Amino acid sequence: MSNSIGHNVTLLSLKHQSKVNLRSKQKNSSVIFNKQFYGNSLKSFNNNNIISEKFMGSQKFCFVARAVLAADPATQQAARYNLDGGIELQVTVTPMQSGCKVEIQATNTNDDNLVLHWGGIRDRNNKWEIPSHKPAGTWVHNGALRTPFEKSGSSSSLNIDIDDPAMRGIEFLVFNEARNIWFKNNGNNFHVKLPARNEQHQSITVPEDLVQIQSYLRWERRGKQMYTPEQEKEEYEAARAELQEELSKGVSVEELRARLKKGNGPSESNSRSSDAGEVKVQHGSKTGDKIPEDLVQIQAYIRWEKAGKPNLSPQKQLKEFEEARKELQMELDKGTSLEEISKKIAKGEIKTKVAKQLKKKKYFSVERIQRKKRDLVQIINKYVVEPGTKKVSTEAVPKALSEVELFAEAKGAQDGGIIEKKKIFAFADKKLLVLVTKISAKTKILVVTDFLEPLTLHWALSKKGSEWLPPPSNILPTGSVSLEMAVQTPFGSVTSDDPQQQFQGQLVEIEIEGEDFVGMPFVLVSDGNWIKDSGSDFYVDFRPRPKMKDAGDGSGTAKSLLENIASLESEAQKSFMHRFNIAADLISEAVDAGELGLAGILVWMRFMATRQLIWNKNYNVKPREISQAQDRLTESLQNLYTSQPQYRELVRLIMSTVGRGGEGDVGQRIRDEILVIQRNNDCKGGFMEEWHQKLHNNTSPDDVVICQAVMDYIKSDFDISVYWKTLNENGITKERLLSYDRAIHNEPKFRSDQKEGLLRDLGHYMRTLKAVHSGADLEAAISNCMGYNDEGQGFMVGVNIDPVPGLPSGFPASFFYFCVHFVSELLQFILEHIEDKNVEPLLEGLLEARQELRPLLSKSEHRLKDLIFLDIAIDSSIRTAIERGYEELNKAGPEKIMYYITMVIENLALSSNDNEDLIYCLKGWDRALDMLRNKNDNWALYAKSVLDRTRLSLASKAESYQRILQPSAEYLGSLLGVEEWAVSIFTEELIRAGSAASLSSLINKLDPVLRETANLGSWQIISPVDAVGWVVVVDELLSVQNKTYSQPTILVAKHVTGEEEIPDGAVAVLTPDMPDVLSHVSVRARNGKVCFATCFDSTILSDLQAADGKLLRLQATSSDILYTEVNESELKGANSGDTSDGPPPSLSLVKKKFSGNYAITSEEFTSEMVGAKSRNISYLKGRVPDWVGVPTSVALPFGVFEKVLTYGPNKGVEDKLKTLKKELEGGDFGVLEKIRITVLELVAPPQLMQELETKMKSSGMPWPGDEGEKRWEQAWMAIKKVWASKWNERAYFSTRKIGVDHECLCMAVLVQEIISADYAFVIHTTNPSSGDSSEIYAEVVKGLGETLVGAYPGRAWSFVTSKSDLDTPKVLGYPSKPIGLFIKRSIIFRSDSNGEDLEGYAGAGLYDSVPMDEEEKVVLDYSTDPLINDDKFRQTVLSSIARTGSAIEELYGSPQDIEGVVKDGKIYVVQTRPQM
Repeated sequence: MSNSIGHNVTLLSLKHQSKVNLRSKQKNSSVIFNKQFYGNSLKSFNNNNIISEKFMGSQKFCFVARAVLAADPATQQAARYNLDGGIELQVTVTPMQSGCKVEIQATNTNDDNLVLHWGGIRDRNNKWEIPSHKPAGTWVHNGALRTPFEKSGSSSSLNIDIDDPAMRGIEFLVFNEARNIWFKNNGNNFHVKLPARNEQHQSITVPEDLVQIQSYLRWERRGKQMYTPEQEKEEYEAARAELQEELSKGVSVEELRARLKKGNGPSESNSRSSDAGEVKVQHGSKTGDKIPEDLVQIQAYIRWEKAGKPNLSPQKQLKEFEEARKELQMELDKGTSLEEISKKIAKGEIKTKVAKQLKKKKYFSVERIQRKKRDLVQIINKYVVEPGTKKVSTEAVPKALSEVELFAEAKGAQDGGIIEKKKIFAFADKKLLVLVTKISAKTKILVVTDFLEPLTLHWALSKKGSEWLPPPSNILPTGSVSLEMAVQTPFGSVTSDDPQQQFQGQLVEIEIEGEDFVGMPFVLVSDGNWIKDSGSDFYVDFRPRPKMKDAGDGSGTAKSLLENIASLESEAQKSFMHRFNIAADLISEAVDAGELGLAGILVWMRFMATRQLIWNKNYNVKPREISQAQDRLTESLQNLYTSQPQYRELVRLIMSTVGRGGEGDVGQRIRDEILVIQRNNDCKGGFMEEWHQKLHNNTSPDDVVICQAVMDYIKSDFDISVYWKTLNENGITKERLLSYDRAIHNEPKFRSDQKEGLLRDLGHYMRTLKAVHSGADLEAAISNCMGYNDEGQGFMVGVNIDPVPGLPSGFPASFFYFCVHFVSELLQFILEHIEDKNVEPLLEGLLEARQELRPLLSKSEHRLKDLIFLDIAIDSSIRTAIERGYEELNKAGPEKIMYYITMVIENLALSSNDNEDLIYCLKGWDRALDMLRNKNDNWALYAKSVLDRTRLSLASKAESYQRILQPSAEYLGSLLGVEEWAVSIFTEELIRAGSAASLSSLINKLDPVLRETANLGSWQIISPVDAVGWVVVVDELLSVQNKTYSQPTILVAKHVTGEEEIPDGAVAVLTPDMPDVLSHVSVRARNGKVCFATCFDSTILSDLQAADGKLLRLQATSSDILYTEVNESELKGANSGDTSDGPPPSLSLVKKKFSGNYAITSEEFTSEMVGAKSRNISYLKGRVPDWVGVPTSVALPFGVFEKVLTYGPNKGVEDKLKTLKKELEGGDFGVLEKIRITVLELVAPPQLMQELETKMKSSGMPWPGDEGEKRWEQAWMAIKKVWASKWNERAYFSTRKIGVDHECLCMAVLVQEIISADYAFVIHTTNPSSGDSSEIYAEVVKGLGETLVGAYPGRAWSFVTSKSDLDTPKVLGYPSKPIGLFIKRSIIFRSDSNGEDLEGYAGAGLYDSVPMDEEEKVVLDYSTDPLINDDKFRQTVLSSIARTGSAIEELYGSPQDIEGVVKDGKIYVVQTRPQM
């Protein structure tokens, strides 16, 4: 019954233990059963009334029940099902006097065509029958009934009344008539069991614990057979029915409970004969029945444990039960009482014989966990820190200053001077604040506290580090007493002078002359007790910041924090205690600096963890002091994780560099236990003594490696090369061993008789070392969270770690197959399978564990850090497992690789602050897998788009890490003298250590498979032009767009956004980036006869990059590029765009004049007033088919900008522009931005406002000013931005390149109402890639078209349609753009220059179109988009777009470049122009 109680109860074990502990004092617990002894068929039950009171008092087990299926069988039954498309189906059965009522509701559906296809089931006959009573609107169809659902909002529902008492159930399917889709229950009919007549009248609810016991007894009677989940549920409900029948006869609950206690539950009234495959078990003699089942279960468990926890078949499991029963029966036959047998079991005194073959097998380990189905949207994180911002507070108001801080600040203000340092310490429940101010050549130190009991400051001064030097006698405050190396000064009482402050406290004021001293160490004395700072002296550093050399300017970093870290590094080098305490002190300053501050802490800690910094320098520190310092730092990080969720990713990375630490004896055991190991194993000299001295002096993470190396050496029968192999593989060389303050010179040498004891004791010692140093070690992290009791096998002090509150624990995972998804069982599963060669089940278990941990991580728990360390450890194990599985994937097909990709993306998403894009990538991969499994012809094409989007997401994450971390690594690395190689690869190595690197490897493995399957080849040809030129490799096309190459050049550019210009002299641009075929740069390339292509093959791309400086010939087809090296003799005349015979002919513009109107309607559009964009949109009105919409337009005509400049209040702007233009003419291109900013200072003439309002209202357009002055100001700013775009760099250099007089370029502004589009498209009515005029080519994006024509990464939908068959569009590519732009109802102001009218010049897209309101950026989820999922919808929309292009081309009589949108299925055209 592996899942029968899954609909009724969930069992959680609450205490982890490695063996059955029968000595526990816990009372009133219950027995938990092992799934393997019961096959797949046992669900545990509350057996409180079967087990004797004395025996129950010895148990340490309990479970918690949680209802999932609706509760009271006397009133209602309910079930929920999740259907495809996010639809949820709920079925409720309510008993009525005359029968019962079945209510079926479908939610989250927009369909109004759902039909229930159903029939009734009588008795055990599974044939569908038609009930006598049918709901209204029902009709008979092929022996079944069909009842339509009634639609209401996003839900649909129907009711069925059943009045036939013989009807025991109904079966049904849900059918969508319009779309011809059947919804099934995992491929089967949905089945609803109807309550029997006696159940309908039952008024007493059966206690759930009795149902569980009865179901167990039924299972036992049937031979403990294995059931399917459906059978389990059926058996459970049958047990309930039997008990209800007994209660209906007048039997009381108490009587029934007493009978069940004796194992005499009601028998099955209609018991079926044994099915094939059932196992019947005879219990033997009557005396055998006297052994209570609970004792048999525990004895069987002990047998299993002694056998080495092997894996048994169901039949052998039952045999083990019978062997356990026989052993106990033998004791009973000897006259031993049951009570004495219980005691013997507790002491392990029952003789047992375990078959040797059992020891060869692994015990009942679940071979594969069943993953929960989750709504991936529920795990989206959107904790984003904007670049360059300070920390984002999660509180509505700034945190109030404490009374101590308020008093100190007021005191400092009274004294004057500059506050150099403010540091707050906590002790008891009070605060101690130290304020350091500089006044001329004096340093003033104010120490103030709200601690009111008598207090003394025991202090000194230091000239370096934290040394103690006696202060000069002339600076001692009144009442001070000089000691040998320190001074004791009593605190004086103080109250605030401010009547609004009620502060009462104590303070000490110290004033120091000169700059000789750099800091003040101190401790506090109260009532004879010494008060320290987490076991160390308090210390305040008041020296000025050092001037750094050769460290760059620190831009892009928390510079002040990094310099502070550098100034404290000499102190931090003393020991880990010093370093971790300093780090804990700096956390507050780091948080104040925001994201970059925490990045600085991460860089520092990682430099430490990778041994780039000194760990220990001439300082003897106790392990417990290191442990306490670690604990203090990790507590601070834990609190930060809770209070500042936007920094969780950085906090995780910092914690991964630090051990767990811990208060109390956690660290001290490192000292104590090494002595016990030496004593118990007679190994006190040589290597062990040197290691012992190192451990006592300054333990470090190296000791974990040394311990493992020694254990490996012993296990290898004392092969010393194994010892060095383990050390060297983990970065420890002989030189490093000698570099310790307590150097290790000797190699380990042991006798063979010491082997067993050393391995045992070092194994226990490793757990102690990992508890301090390896917070993210998987085994240590699991133990810390699940809890453990290690008695040290009689040789150590013993460890007792309680489970983390809220984390279920208990027996190994194999005890509860049915609830293995709970955390503790998952963790046990992980430990059992962590070394498996087949890593897929392990990966599933690891991910399921992370998912189950996720809600716990969001809570503020006392031991949250243990959960964080566990999550980090599981994350690391996933990466390791993936790498181990690479060999298996080399032989795998695409489905397996894709499945691995989904697991790695899920893991990466669970570690990321902002994971929305990753989650939608994951949903895309799930969709691609479904398409592959369903043999969809386009699966590979769709998967390629998801792969491309995943690549973009990885690139975005890498760029984010580079921006946040690398500047800090470079600046701090320079300050600390870290080796240059370690600094230069810092971010790269951090990324390589994470899941992103694994994901990149997997998609690189899959990419060629998808391209071959989808017939994509290695190239996408955007502009198929043959070319010959010298290869130049550049990082970004943007960086060279204004450059002029003196010889034909083939540019191999790593990054192309789509917005760039093609530089002069370039004959080809080859890139791995994926600009849209209709992007600006693509149009420019085709217009300029420049070869332009995307290369998908990394090998080909590397080959081209290696050809840097060589002369190559490119031969382009519509699908491929061939390249060969040639000599210069082949260069002449080889390029289509060759201009070697002279410069290109210049184009001329005629400057337009102001017409006298500030605004005009579309009926007034002429070539003297507006550009081609406005005129074309006006021309379309009334000429396109009526199913094509054209937005209403007005315009600010040519000359309005120049006229506005002459308006009186704008005189200063006009003069400033004249000056800037002269500087521009002189070659100072930096003034272009200044010109744009100056244009934005213009004031609108009142006449302009009046005319624009009149024209817009007369055209039926909304006037922004009606919504208030602020809305008009937004509109006016948008207009000015359009005018200012005349001076954007791309446009300026483009017109300059063709010899256009920039002063003659005039800008009209086309005003249109924005259509809040579902989709936007661009059509070229002649295929631009092939030049085929019989094909229409189009690209489509979600939302507004700016993501298509602007510099937004990723590809759009692309398709072609033959003009002879517009109803059959062929999809060439699915979308990979991660971002869509959406906007509410608004106005857009479009640029419309006279430069766009020039023949042979693609001037479109150079200037800006600006909406009045800002667009909303939305991360796109394509997996739910009907254009992807609904074939009919896609065919309709794409065909309509193609028909629009065909109609407009026919109207103009020439190929057109058309932009438009789709809203609610209707096509709108917003502009058209001749295709270039």
